[in-house]
Amino acid sequence: MPTPKNTILPLTIESLSSDGSGVGHYEGKAVFVPYTAPGDRIEARIVKDMGRYAFGILEKPVALSSQHIEPDCPVYRPCGGCCFRHLSYEAEAQAKEGFVRDALRRIGGLELPVLPLLASPLQQRYRNKVQFPVALNARGRVAAGFYAPRSHRLVPCADCRLQPRPLNEIAGGICDFLQQNAIPVYSEQTHTGLVRHIFLRQGWHTGQILVCLVINGRSLPHAQEFCESLTARFPSVRTVVLNVNRQKTNVITGAECISLHGPGYIEDTLCGVPVQLGPLSFYQVNTPGAELLYGVAKQFAALRPGDTLLDLYCGMGTIGLSMVRECKELIGVEIVPEAVESARRNAAAMGAANTRFLCADAGRAAAQLSAEGLAPDVICLDPPRKGCDEATLNAVCKMAPRTVVMVSCNPATAARDCAFLAAHGYRPVQAQPVDLFPRTRHVECVILLTRTVRE
Repeated sequence: MPTPKNTILPLTIESLSSDGSGVGHYEGKAVFVPYTAPGDRIEARIVKDMGRYAFGILEKPVALSSQHIEPDCPVYRPCGGCCFRHLSYEAEAQAKEGFVRDALRRIGGLELPVLPLLASPLQQRYRNKVQFPVALNARGRVAAGFYAPRSHRLVPCADCRLQPRPLNEIAGGICDFLQQNAIPVYSEQTHTGLVRHIFLRQGWHTGQILVCLVINGRSLPHAQEFCESLTARFPSVRTVVLNVNRQKTNVITGAECISLHGPGYIEDTLCGVPVQLGPLSFYQVNTPGAELLYGVAKQFAALRPGDTLLDLYCGMGTIGLSMVRECKELIGVEIVPEAVESARRNAAAMGAANTRFLCADAGRAAAQLSAEGLAPDVICLDPPRKGCDEATLNAVCKMAPRTVVMVSCNPATAARDCAFLAAHGYRPVQAQPVDLFPRTRHVECVILLTRTVRE
């Protein structure tokens, strides 16, 4: 029977859903309540009933559990980016480990050991990339921040706890410059104004900083003064870039970049792999966490000196290149041309001559390589959130590597794809959750699959 809207129910929160909401039950019906923790006893106000389950909001805490902590960010709730900032990190880690286990069992129908979550070395200030939309605040001044959930309403944020302090300070300095020089910020409603986003990157090991303004145009007023003041105040700024985006779109960056100062990229390393990072480069946002993740992938791959490693969805090639010394040959496949060029540069900088990078769709390239008779010993899959397409999975099975290593940022699609592989001759051996995104709902996992021998 539907529960009327605004009904207030007593609940005990039992667990967390994969979107970060607490889950309690009332007369057998699951009720999802944000900003609650397992063990909380609360009163919840029902805002929407879906029949078998309902959504509520926290009306009144009755008794909060030891896992519930005081959020340390003044814009935690209106921003919505950190859905777990009210939880102890231990509780967050247990929840994320549970997300992976639940997805493998419920979506994939798979029973396999899920190892304890590998915690991020840093739970605060870990992001090496920042994308701030800019707008006028309530006082009519230029401000940077984040969009509130399910909206394009700016929540100003002067010091995001996920970003290193220097990046927050640079964003504040840029807003001051725009304000002082009357440089207009972009309006989505009228498609007028110039500056849309502030995009910053920091090399974790080198400290080099890239500053990029995403603009509705091709030039910035007072550009020279902007670069001089920025580099004088922040000596770690190595390059300043404009990114041109004149489209009426939610996509942050456009295709064209114009360098105002420096080479247009910064340099860093990841697991010893040298990389050049521009505004359009895909790169893991948590470098210390990514190095843990890649270490697990390398351990699961267990490469031998004579092996061929096929790295599908390879991006800039960092996963495969982190293992290149362990194998005879590395073949990487990526659909983005700029990423393939970066992978080739990275390999050359390492002196890794035993590499080949192909610019192609993963499914088509895998099918073509299979038709050519390629027989890789190990295949590494690192697909986007939507997971692998069936053509890729079919080609993987046809090439029959002894080992498949699945690296995924989405446990749900990883479970689906591993179920496909399990039905076609591959046994899921174990899964390792890795926390690359502390205080948010996202979790990475690495899954090891081995080929079963058929009589």
